[in-house]
Amino acid sequence: TECILEPLSLPESPGGVAAVESSPYVPCIFCKECYLLAEQNQLLKHMIIEHKLVIADVKLVADFRRYILYWKKRFAEQPITDFCSVIRTNSEAPLEEQDNYFLLCDVLPEDRLLREQLQQKRLREILEQQQRERYDTSFHSMCMFCDQEFTGNRSVLLNHMAREHSFNIGLPDNIVNCSEFLAVLQEKLDNLQCLYCEKVFRDKNTLKDHMRKKQHRRINAKNKEYDKFYIINYLEFGKSWEEVQSEDDRELLDNLEEDWSDWEEHPVCAVCLFCEQQADTTEKLYLHMQVRLVLNI
Repeated sequence: TECILEPLSLPESPGGVAAVESSPYVPCIFCKECYLLAEQNQLLKHMIIEHKLVIADVKLVADFRRYILYWKKRFAEQPITDFCSVIRTNSEAPLEEQDNYFLLCDVLPEDRLLREQLQQKRLREILEQQQRERYDTSFHSMCMFCDQEFTGNRSVLLNHMAREHSFNIGLPDNIVNCSEFLAVLQEKLDNLQCLYCEKVFRDKNTLKDHMRKKQHRRINAKNKEYDKFYIINYLEFGKSWEEVQSEDDRELLDNLEEDWSDWEEHPVCAVCLFCEQQADTTEKLYLHMQVRLVLNI
């Protein structure tokens, strides 16, 4: 497909949009097999093995279920070769031993547009949720590290844990679905699991001592389970938070170089051991001291 002549229409189930969003199941693009949304990898494996379809960069698809439903409809209308690149394996083997795999990726304009639309829709939903949480005064939760109870705004609890317990998960305005995030962390602690190294301990006191002594009162940034709770993961299409963060770091370094470009470094001076004479190199100072010793002054 070289161009798209009409806007993409995201699929709806017979029950409407709400039914699509609330359903826990995702169908195979080609057959009647269905998998729970949480079993996404099993569905991808099924489509590779049974139908020879590979979806590129699937982790960057904002709404996996809608994405699959869209392509299920499109593949029913047109041949798969109209959309996918063909990858031939064992190309030097006899024809009967060769396999053709189909690659669906955002090089295809229609696929890229679909991914962008799903990303924009998800971003709008997340920003609306963040706005609700920012001004919500009905928040209620216990601190994970002491018996203090907090009501009102989420920021009160997050600031308390950062200040009193040195546990900082980020600025409140950078977090979304905060109650769910705290519930995930609390469940790990209830299961006697360290939040940083994720080792499991035999009792609560041992866990507390470990997290305090090892300075593990923080979360594991490499755990993808936490990605959905940070706004940065929804901001730029086709980029993970690590890529966005690295770009921010590079920009910061560039700015620092510009800010310090007028720095004038003063030469390091060495002082004679016998008088107050100074020199900007050790060679000059050594020569000066030799002369003093020869002249005995």
